[in-house]
Amino acid sequence: MYRTEKDLVGEKQIEENAYYGIHSLRAAENFPITGHKLPAEMIESLAWIKKACANANYEAGTISKELDQAMEKACDEIISGKYHDQFIVDPIQGGAGTSTNMNANEVIANRAIELLGGKKGDYKMVHPNDHVNFGQSTNDVYPTSVKMTLYVIMNGLLEAMTGLIHALDEKAKDFDHIIKMGRTQMQDAVPIRLGQEFAAYASVMRREKRRLEQARNELLWLNLGGTAVGTGVNADPIYMEHVVRILASMTGIPFRQSHDLVDATQNTDCYVTLSSALKGCGASLSKICNDLRLMSSGPRDGLGEITLPARQNGSSIMPGKVNPVIPEVVNQIAFRLIGFDTTVTLAAEGGQLELNAFEPVIFDSLYQGIMQLKNGIRTLTKHCISGIKANPEVCSEEVERSIGIVTALCPEIGYNKACHLAREALRTRQSVREMALQMGLMKPEELDKLLNPAAMAGIQ
Repeated sequence: MYRTEKDLVGEKQIEENAYYGIHSLRAAENFPITGHKLPAEMIESLAWIKKACANANYEAGTISKELDQAMEKACDEIISGKYHDQFIVDPIQGGAGTSTNMNANEVIANRAIELLGGKKGDYKMVHPNDHVNFGQSTNDVYPTSVKMTLYVIMNGLLEAMTGLIHALDEKAKDFDHIIKMGRTQMQDAVPIRLGQEFAAYASVMRREKRRLEQARNELLWLNLGGTAVGTGVNADPIYMEHVVRILASMTGIPFRQSHDLVDATQNTDCYVTLSSALKGCGASLSKICNDLRLMSSGPRDGLGEITLPARQNGSSIMPGKVNPVIPEVVNQIAFRLIGFDTTVTLAAEGGQLELNAFEPVIFDSLYQGIMQLKNGIRTLTKHCISGIKANPEVCSEEVERSIGIVTALCPEIGYNKACHLAREALRTRQSVREMALQMGLMKPEELDKLLNPAAMAGIQ
């Protein structure tokens, strides 16, 4: 069974039981882009916003109490998880998010109609535009839903980062007594403690977390109430004054209305800031994972300084091979974040005049980036970092045979003599200490003091 709905373009047959309407169906047909549905967090954010708008309009006296209650009840049901299957529009779409906004308007209107005793499609009772969207525009509703959704899902990412930092701190403590060779430009440098390397990983992750927290806070400033271009056309002054406060009170999120609604409607710089922070975090994580793969290379013919947890067979042809699959997947997430950041940057730059039409692809890129980064960090923490084992004997042997420790002799014998000593030790395959004694450069007790790996690694 079907019902007939009309719009500016013409008529369409809508399934009788559908809560969406003609605008949603046209959009679903026009934008078969990703094959994905709108994320649940976005659907719930839209419902919160529409509930706050209905309440603000009631406070302003522009809708009746009966209408307000019906729309708020419909929104509550959506927030609880109902009717999500009725949001049928692809996240990537033309029209600056109009299709997503109208999908929400139609679902809420049709459910409110039912609550008032009517039949779906009887928009004389509750109209998607005239009632659900009263005092609003896609241009302030959609950006508000984007910011709210991203703010909410950032909580999970920040929690995952806290867990990763804790795991890295624990490894830094566990490995603090293990001395190994430090390397610069992939060449032997001077001794360092394995714990110092892991402490450095924790430090950079703390900085990345602070940057993400700062970027998330920029999402709290909303243009809700500005309607089409930020001037508040068609919105009651009382509604404009209170709608953001109501939304903040309902959700417990400290949203604030932007001081300049025109600016907040046309500019998307807060998304660029967030995207950059996500990319930076991904780059730092990827560098850490590169290190883990190098330090665990082997198990016999690589560095072999650490052993990563074995998660699965590494080859369909080479028995016994185990690959660093967890760091590798995090590397790939970082590559995607770099691509997402390029998309967000181009989309932000592509806005014209009073509106940026490309917020759908900005949202989709940021949403995917945040969720994939969160999942990747959780996987890295649980399946890799927490189970890393050090190989102290391997680390000690590397230090003993390294040429890099000759650096400690420079203050006593000078750079040129140290260079000659290093070259001869490398040529003859002798240790630095043995060659220094053979060349008569220093006494044994002096060499013991200067070539103490622990002292070079900062252990008193």
